[in-house]
Amino acid sequence: MSNGFYKNRRLKSLLFLSSCFLVAIIPHVNNIEGFFYFIWILAFVISFYGLIVISRNFKRNKLSNTFSSRVTNKELPIIDVLVAARDEENVIARLVERLFNLDYPKNKLNIFIIDDGSSDKTPLILNRLSRQFDKLKVVSRSPNAGGGKSGALNYALKFTHGEWLLVLDADAQLKQDSLIRLFNFVKEGDWSAVQLRKSVINVSKNFLTSCQSMEMAMDAIFQYGRLSVAGVSELRGNGQLIKKDILVSCGSFNEDTVTDDLDLSLRLLLSKSRIGILWDPPVMEEAVENLNALLAQRQRWAEGGLQRFFDYGDQLFTNKIDFFQKFDLTYFFILQYALPIISIFDLVLSIVLLDSPIYWPISFTAFMLSGIAFWYGSSCESEVPVLQKGNFLMTFVSVFYLSHWFLVIPWVTLKMSIFPKKILWRKTIHTGV
Repeated sequence: MSNGFYKNRRLKSLLFLSSCFLVAIIPHVNNIEGFFYFIWILAFVISFYGLIVISRNFKRNKLSNTFSSRVTNKELPIIDVLVAARDEENVIARLVERLFNLDYPKNKLNIFIIDDGSSDKTPLILNRLSRQFDKLKVVSRSPNAGGGKSGALNYALKFTHGEWLLVLDADAQLKQDSLIRLFNFVKEGDWSAVQLRKSVINVSKNFLTSCQSMEMAMDAIFQYGRLSVAGVSELRGNGQLIKKDILVSCGSFNEDTVTDDLDLSLRLLLSKSRIGILWDPPVMEEAVENLNALLAQRQRWAEGGLQRFFDYGDQLFTNKIDFFQKFDLTYFFILQYALPIISIFDLVLSIVLLDSPIYWPISFTAFMLSGIAFWYGSSCESEVPVLQKGNFLMTFVSVFYLSHWFLVIPWVTLKMSIFPKKILWRKTIHTGV
């Protein structure tokens, strides 16, 4: 992608940041009659739709993990598992061994590990594993090949020949029957892609991992609810299944974004391809265990989340998607990206101008909805690993934990407005818990 494209991202970031500032400052410097009542009405609309989305999970929670139809071994498609690995010596052997123990016809399962310029013992471990497992396919790239994780996945695509692709992170863990159940779900829903619910392996490690466990459950609650009301569902990178021909028709993985999953989700939406959300079985992964790693990860997620809206925003309000999907996208864009920036500006202006905050009802509503989703998500039945159970205190603390987004989003938007972007693969460190 051209440098001009990145300049457009910087300009769009600046325009977005400026717009949020104007929204925050105008009611402080101009006494707009009835504006505070408008804020309360908006908060009511936000809470109303949010509660509808959450409540759609009540139906899901009554469903069993059985399916009305079963895919026979003959019907099971050929699947290519793709794992982009860089410096994953702590976890790569465990992943490969467990993948080859999955309940799936061996002649229909291909496993590709892309060694993307590792500088640790990953190449040596993969060399040993390739001798142990004849069907393991190791693809190597040089450290300066470029394109990050997306580049590694695209490089491996030309070696695949299956109908479906399953993308996993190196720390992923699946239940032995996950693939069979996954394709039963695909058959019933006729999905173009499916995202497995993400769950935390090291949930009991410390406060941060416990909060991340509840956060992932909350995310799955919103994801399923949005899908159930004909809104928008999204891929989450680890544990995403996609039809290969659909992926190729959408342009494969975008090498000019820091979150290929979020970018691909919007391109699938624009192509009218449906993404299903499967609660159980989950894909298990490590949560980061310290604050520095958490903030680095969340900055990358925030940047990638904004990049996709800046890149495809002009297409989101065309007839490529229906009205309700436009509403759903706008709703969650405001809550996830605009509200944190407006709230920070609102707070600063209140202090400087010795005024009262204006947008607090909307912020309160957002935290209230998050708390309800936190509590409900953590109380749902789930397969191992067991979810962090949310009592009132844990739910309250987890909602407070979410406030880090109100710092991360403004900071990332400011950086995107000022500095040119170079695409790097800033991977999460995995310890092999």
